[in-house]
Amino acid sequence: MQGFFKLAAIAALGFAATSAYAAEKVKIGFVYVGPKNDGGWSQRHDIGRTDIEAKFGDKVETTYVESVQEGPDAQRVIERLAREGHDIIFTTSFGFMNPTLKVAKKFPKVKFEHATGYKRSDNVATYSSRFYEGRYIIGQMAGRMSKTNTVGYIASFPIPEVVRGINAFLLGAQSVNSDMKIKVIWVNTWHDPAKEADAAKALFDQGVDIITQHTDSPAPLQIAEERGLLGFGQAENMEAFAPKAQMSAIIDNWSPYYIARVEALMNGTWESGDTWGGISTGMVAMADYKNVPADVAAEAQATEEAISSGALHAFKGPIFDQSGKQIIGEGEVLDDGQLATMNWYVQGVDDKLPN
Repeated sequence: MQGFFKLAAIAALGFAATSAYAAEKVKIGFVYVGPKNDGGWSQRHDIGRTDIEAKFGDKVETTYVESVQEGPDAQRVIERLAREGHDIIFTTSFGFMNPTLKVAKKFPKVKFEHATGYKRSDNVATYSSRFYEGRYIIGQMAGRMSKTNTVGYIASFPIPEVVRGINAFLLGAQSVNSDMKIKVIWVNTWHDPAKEADAAKALFDQGVDIITQHTDSPAPLQIAEERGLLGFGQAENMEAFAPKAQMSAIIDNWSPYYIARVEALMNGTWESGDTWGGISTGMVAMADYKNVPADVAAEAQATEEAISSGALHAFKGPIFDQSGKQIIGEGEVLDDGQLATMNWYVQGVDDKLPN
């Protein structure tokens, strides 16, 4: 009988731990690198935040801090949220990685989730999307639609995620047009509409007739609209900003992940780990294919379905680097480790990769 009471006590403690969040509101914090209404990256994360509220109602309380610079400012903001009693904090930019780890070490009872990073600990999980899958699709569309055989890419920072995107975009273009080349302009910012617009103008002035971007505002696409040229939205459907220029957009759908992670926190099953979802999981979605001939739209749709089913991989060999060296052979596929550390260009990129 004494053993029974011990087991009952242990069970009661376990129940208390897993149901603690049911007794009071779960406090959820978000840290954004840009304004929450940037029309792209941060806006999509904020949609995830509001979808958490819609799902859980008065069981949760969410807060956000927008336009946080990467570096010391980020650490101060993240620590403030932890001190204010947030139970879980989502930090949504690559440059928030080390600040997140430092704060997490000080607050071991708080759960942290870092977007696009690769460093984890017992209370820090990481998550990202396979954006490169969408970039392969829009690259293929660009290969069909370009009249100059030269497309432009506005890049933020030379991290593997961005390099991977440039390569996937060009590989998609070259899959339908072997003459395709790509020009890259690095703006060294995630969100600066003026810089992004200037980069778009410079690319168009160099003979590019289609642009895409790895930055967060609709400014480049708006320049394409002004010039009667074409481009793609980034992170969000930007059609409203450029209805005649946008051929499609890669849409970051964070909501299912955020809801699942909050639910795991509530029921006591949250664990640190890494999530890398793509089209097949719904974390990457494509906006409608527009401003292109019907056959181009149909091909893009077929490519999307092939990627989702696993029949097609954006980085399937043979693949050669910028110098002509073969990286992977016929029929082989780059594994996730190679993708996650990518620091080289594929053949056809007209740019020198910054150090």
